[in-house]
Amino acid sequence: MKLEVSYQGGTRYDIVTGAHRVVTDQPVEDGGQGAGLSPVELFVGSLAACVGYFVGRFCERHHIPHEDLRVQAEWAMAENPHRVGQITLSIHLPHPLTTELRERLLKVAQGCTVHQSLIAAPAVDITLTPQN
Repeated sequence: MKLEVSYQGGTRYDIVTGAHRVVTDQPVEDGGQGAGLSPVELFVGSLAACVGYFVGRFCERHHIPHEDLRVQAEWAMAENPHRVGQITLSIHLPHPLTTELRERLLKVAQGCTVHQSLIAAPAVDITLTPQN
């Protein structure tokens, strides 16, 4: 699997994969134009979207209405090294669930691919391609 990030000027970088483009930028208060999500917002958002997808599929399998499903995310930064240090996700469903379904749903949410990639962190190699 591949994607490419390209510089668009200022603090904007676009992510392109297949027919899709995602614009990232820094907020105005950080010197950007606010043309898109910041990379950190995209990072946290990808986790929330993945949880939403897994929960939505669970709801479909168990015939639980989920038209108004929402996942809210809050995060805090940490230092040494500078990073996202805490993420709190809150899943909102329009209907109450039994205790058993709540426990199963939370287990499914925790099994989402992005969450599991944070728990068992991937190896990341960064190289510089030599210029010809």
